[in-house]
Amino acid sequence: MESLYLHLEQDSVILKKNIIGIFDMDKTTVSKKTREYLNQAEREGRVRYVSYDLPKSFILCREGESIVVYISRLSSETVRGRIDSFL
Repeated sequence: MESLYLHLEQDSVILKKNIIGIFDMDKTTVSKKTREYLNQAEREGRVRYVSYDLPKSFILCREGESIVVYISRLSSETVRGRIDSFL
C-alpha cells in the first residue's frame, strides 16, 4: 500500500496517516484550553513553524511517541483540499 505524503510548505512533508487533526487558528484559539495546549507544545519543543507568515492553521501529527504541531500560513480548508485531491 502506498503512503500518501502531504507537502505543507517549504521543506515540510508529513504522512497523511499520521495526521490527527487540522485546525483553523482563528476559530480554535479562542479557547483557553487550545491556547494552553499550544503554549505547552511550544515549551516542549514540539511546534514546527513551516512558515513565518501570519498563521492560519495548525496540524497535529503523530511522530513516533510524540504529537508535533505544525503551524502553517495555509488555511485549514487548503490543507484539507490537498489531502482530498489525492482521494
